[in-house]
Amino acid sequence: MSPKPPAAPKRPLRLTLHGESREDPYAWLKDPNWQAVMRDPAVLDPEIRAYLEAENAYAEAVMAPEATLQAALFQEMKDRIKLDDATVPAPDGDYAYYTRYRSGGQHPVFCRRQGRETGDEQVLLDGDREAEGTRYFRIGDCQQSPDHSRIAYSVDTSGSEYHRLLVKDLATGRVQDTGVDSGGGDVVWANDGESLFYTLLDEQHRPSRVYRHRLGTAAAEDALVYQEPDPGFFVGLHKTESRRFVLISSHDHTTSEVRFIDADRPAEAPRLIAPRQAGVQYDVSDHGERWLIRTNVDEAEDFKIVTAPLDEPGRENWRDWLAHRPGCYLRALMLFRDFVVRLERQDGLARIVVTQVASRDEHDIAFDEEVYELGLVPGYEYDTASLRFTYSSMTTPQRVFDYHMAHRTRVLRKAQEVPSGHDPAAYVARRLFATGHDGARVPISVLHARDMALDGSAPLLLYGYGSYGFAMPAGFATNRLSLVDRGFVYAIAHVRGGTEQGYGWYLDGKLEKKTNTFKDFIAAAETLIEAGYTSSGRIAAHGASAGGLLVGAVANLAPELFKAIVAEVPFVDALNTMCDAELPLTPPEWPEWGNPIEDPAAYRRIRAYAPYDNVREQAYPHILATAGLNDPRVTYWEPAKWVAKLRALKTDDNLILLKTNMEAGHGGAAGRFDRLEEVALVYAFLLKVFGVAE
Repeated sequence: MSPKPPAAPKRPLRLTLHGESREDPYAWLKDPNWQAVMRDPAVLDPEIRAYLEAENAYAEAVMAPEATLQAALFQEMKDRIKLDDATVPAPDGDYAYYTRYRSGGQHPVFCRRQGRETGDEQVLLDGDREAEGTRYFRIGDCQQSPDHSRIAYSVDTSGSEYHRLLVKDLATGRVQDTGVDSGGGDVVWANDGESLFYTLLDEQHRPSRVYRHRLGTAAAEDALVYQEPDPGFFVGLHKTESRRFVLISSHDHTTSEVRFIDADRPAEAPRLIAPRQAGVQYDVSDHGERWLIRTNVDEAEDFKIVTAPLDEPGRENWRDWLAHRPGCYLRALMLFRDFVVRLERQDGLARIVVTQVASRDEHDIAFDEEVYELGLVPGYEYDTASLRFTYSSMTTPQRVFDYHMAHRTRVLRKAQEVPSGHDPAAYVARRLFATGHDGARVPISVLHARDMALDGSAPLLLYGYGSYGFAMPAGFATNRLSLVDRGFVYAIAHVRGGTEQGYGWYLDGKLEKKTNTFKDFIAAAETLIEAGYTSSGRIAAHGASAGGLLVGAVANLAPELFKAIVAEVPFVDALNTMCDAELPLTPPEWPEWGNPIEDPAAYRRIRAYAPYDNVREQAYPHILATAGLNDPRVTYWEPAKWVAKLRALKTDDNLILLKTNMEAGHGGAAGRFDRLEEVALVYAFLLKVFGVAE
């Protein structure tokens, strides 16, 4: 007999706002003591736990016939990973620092060699050893002190993103527990090698305060450096490339503000660069006696670079250094003593541009493939002409290059190995464009086997995100080959809400224009059908987090296009979440979605597309949803409520599965192989419902 799915009881809660009433039948799945659950999952309400475990048991029973397939998928994905992999060592003074994995190891091992890369290896932090005896383990950060005598590192042992801050003496091996539970795991050393800056989470799990800890003192004595008064702003920390300043950034998704502290004088009060102004973003770094600032001020939609004196950094002193270029989105800067490097995106493709500061002569680094992705690799050295960057495409494994900015030469330092073998020529990567409902050209990156016939018969996985300005990279990923090698087409819809087509592409996919994101995804699916890559009802929509909102929305809008929906930690209960100001991300998210508490128009707009609120009596695709019990970003009850409502209202016999990781948070399992188990489940589910299971 087929296993019977759980049926969550309905306990309707009537909610009224702006004169409109609605019922939430599954509100009881939100534990009223969720803050305590984040710290200790054992205190979860027993009835809620029983329901989540019943869903897990049902999912396991349904997928049991595919156990052999899951094992095969896991093994082939593992076989594509170099088991004893390592990063390219990064020079820092007399040492070179790197991380590596041992064969069979789940967690990184942090190491260094003296004499740059020639000396004997010294293990600084062994992630596998530190993880022993834990059910979840992730290292948030690991930073060497300026004199190289210590490391400061942070660990999360629950997945809830509470990080314990620890300091290790590298000469004696002694580890000091600072007693600090930092937020986000960021650790920044002052130049004295005795003081550490860290962020602290508030009661709503928001990083809102910066403290300074002095080694050898109790955490209770730590000095409060900065406290953010606005619950809609998160606080972050980092050090400038010259290591001259510690920066404290306050930001939401559209507005930012930065303060700085001289890293040689850590006890000084932070100084403000420029006061926040709604809609104005900026980030800074020092260069000589001036600041270089990337900003969208003065309607520079795709950002520009301005300068300001170190001692007079206010906006009245900002002067253009690189003017705004509409359509060329300035993503990031990296500064060196003699060079400024910028990462840009134009016409949907990334490029790296190097400027020699003294002459202002600039050049870009050229690449040939039709679809590819670039990344800048931060180092520790400021007075150098060597830039490290990464390159990959959907067919080409990642390569790490050291580029001499003065000589304009590159050296390949590492090519990603695929131990089980990979032939780029066996695959085809293409860039297509769909025409959106309003005429917008929506980029689509496509990967498939070279010998696949474009006759519409192939199953296709269509991935999308489309929020917060995050661009989906069209880079290399070994896992997806497990689908492509079995006849799938893999495609990424670069929908509005990201920045693939510039910052305006993001603005056209948020707030009152949010539905463009969903319509672009549907247009991409239709274009792929018209081009013969697949056919209607042969598509799997895949999204995670805010991408889960995307695929949840299109499941309501155009279910006939899709055979399956995979929604990992999906943001599907958008209206209830945005109406709950106590949740960790809600106030910072209002600039992205709107504030439905205060704005009736935002309330009605979100209500009209929120996946949970718009589930109705109709046929739905097969659906697999995942959750993390300790997830502070998309809380576990969002996918749990969505699945319960789908199962109660759908008019078909398709599968609806919910798999909750009871020991992890937003990122799922922390170990590199444990994560593959989760991917294997997703792929086995897709192969099962498409009838491709082995």
